[in-house]
Amino acid sequence: MTSNLKSHQKWVIVGLVVLILIAAAYAMWVPRPGKPGEAATPTKDPSSAAALTVNVVKAQTQTWPQQIQAHGAVTAWQEVVVSPETGGLRIEKLLVDVGSTVRRGQVLVQLSDSTVKAELRKQEALVAQARASLVQAQMNLKRAKAVDVVGALAPQKLDEYQANQATAEASLASALADLESARLKLSHTKIVAADDGVVSSKSAVLGAVVTAGAELFRLIRQGRVEWRAELDAAQLASVAADQPAHVVLPNGKTVEGKVRLVSPTLDAATGRGMAYVSLVAGQGAQPGQFASGSIDLASTPALTLPQSAIVLRDGRSYVYVLGEGQQVSSRVVVSGRRQGDRVEIVTGLDPNWSVVASGGGFLSDGAKVTVLSANAAETAGAAADAKTGGNR
Repeated sequence: MTSNLKSHQKWVIVGLVVLILIAAAYAMWVPRPGKPGEAATPTKDPSSAAALTVNVVKAQTQTWPQQIQAHGAVTAWQEVVVSPETGGLRIEKLLVDVGSTVRRGQVLVQLSDSTVKAELRKQEALVAQARASLVQAQMNLKRAKAVDVVGALAPQKLDEYQANQATAEASLASALADLESARLKLSHTKIVAADDGVVSSKSAVLGAVVTAGAELFRLIRQGRVEWRAELDAAQLASVAADQPAHVVLPNGKTVEGKVRLVSPTLDAATGRGMAYVSLVAGQGAQPGQFASGSIDLASTPALTLPQSAIVLRDGRSYVYVLGEGQQVSSRVVVSGRRQGDRVEIVTGLDPNWSVVASGGGFLSDGAKVTVLSANAAETAGAAADAKTGGNR
């Protein structure tokens, strides 16, 4: 009995302790009532947060050239192959190397000329011999005609003398032609540049015996290079000679050029044609490069905005338009040409809309903004001047 009483008292004490703990926790979490006459602390309204201050602009209509984007290889305008006109001679001197700038008529290769000079001397001797034979034939014919005055010479003999003279004249002409050929061959031992240019490749080896027509050097004629832009049929039809072009080289440098000519046909396999664009020399364009670029067509009006007004999000272009109550809303637009820091807006923009000029990436639909107008800026500046006495 006594044991049961003690157990009962124990559970009563535990229950009282639990009730005291619950009461203490409740007192901690329930806010205390304010004092009489004391104003309650207002709850902060999220909509009352400070609005973003922005500038707004309106789209401007500007006259911009239409452009065609293209890709293509940079090549030499024309190439000049340097090769010997005679064979069987040894290369004695190589006077230029790859990258050398050469002039028309400049000697590039000197071939061994000792055998050619010996042949030339031989031909000169044969010419002298032929001249002597002709003189002899002429003298014989002259004497025969003198004797024939008195009828002492048979007609057949006179004809023989005349034939000998004609044969001697022909032999002299042949010897003179061989002599000219030997002189020409001697001149061919000096291989010269056919035009001004830059040496782009070299196949010649010192000491090698050349073959007539074998390539020794290759030149970029006059140092001129061009961009061969690949275009489809529609693009090719809108391109004409003398239109300006802008070519972006692999190193990022832009080179100016001008369309030289347009291919009159399309490739049967690819359905594409070429626009040949002459590039400004000395700007870093090298044959063998692959470059992208654009060709300017006729100028047309373009509705433009600053590039900072365009917000790229989820693969689309947006602008934020100022509406009633100083709230902004996003509009999807399609951009086009770019020039400097301005972008053409092709569709999705009304010219009368006031567009947030920058900072659109921090806005969302329905956001409230404070517009900093030109008048407000002038007023703020005037107030600052007055405060500082006009010295700022």
